Amino acid sequence: MSSIQYKRVLLKMGGEALAGPNGYGIDPVRATEVAQIVKDVYDLGIQVALVIGGGNLWRGSVGSAMGMARPSADHIGMIATVMNALALQDALERKGIVTRVQTAIEMRTIAEPYIRLRAIRHLDKGRVVIFGGGTGNPYFTTDSAGALRAMEIDADVLIKATKVDAIYDSDPVLNPDAKRFDRISYIDFLNMRLRVMDSTAVSLCMDNDLPIVVLNFWQENSVKRLLLGESIGTTICNV
Repeated sequence: MSSIQYKRVLLKMGGEALAGPNGYGIDPVRATEVAQIVKDVYDLGIQVALVIGGGNLWRGSVGSAMGMARPSADHIGMIATVMNALALQDALERKGIVTRVQTAIEMRTIAEPYIRLRAIRHLDKGRVVIFGGGTGNPYFTTDSAGALRAMEIDADVLIKATKVDAIYDSDPVLNPDAKRFDRISYIDFLNMRLRVMDSTAVSLCMDNDLPIVVLNFWQENSVKRLLLGESIGTTICNV
């Protein structure tokens, strides 16, 4: 019988996980599908925290490219992540999972402010915690927020949910000979300038020896299988 590999995990996903067929907005059907994947992990007895991006609603890089001040564009993106967090909270609560949203930017009427010890207490009590608002600072991606929160709550692993099954040295769609990695060191990832995850986030994990697993979130039971010990995706670690 497979054994559970981790006690506490942080799952980082892009806002596109909640998007509809056109790639934009919040699709309640997709939110329900995401909630079911999270529930499958939760039902294993694993403590689950989430960080979700806001790319389905707004990208700060687009705003700044059009002349908007980068801090303003990024703050709009942070608010977008809170909208996604609330949508996911609703989907999880409808599946019977008690969920708390904590935000780096205070919005006390709709979510708790981020407090590390309170977040850990929620996890210990069997609640799912969703961290919204990124780090609360412009110029930092939600990948960096995921790495930061994972270390603050002492998660055992950071899982980066994507639409690809692993990390490759080039785009496997464009290059059929692209090399797939089962494991890769932090340094090699950074030196190769692989773009599947923000370099700041990877550097932060490297400095604190937090393993990262990149996997296809939509592959059947991929997250659950990983947590039960199956070799899934690519692990970034001190090889």
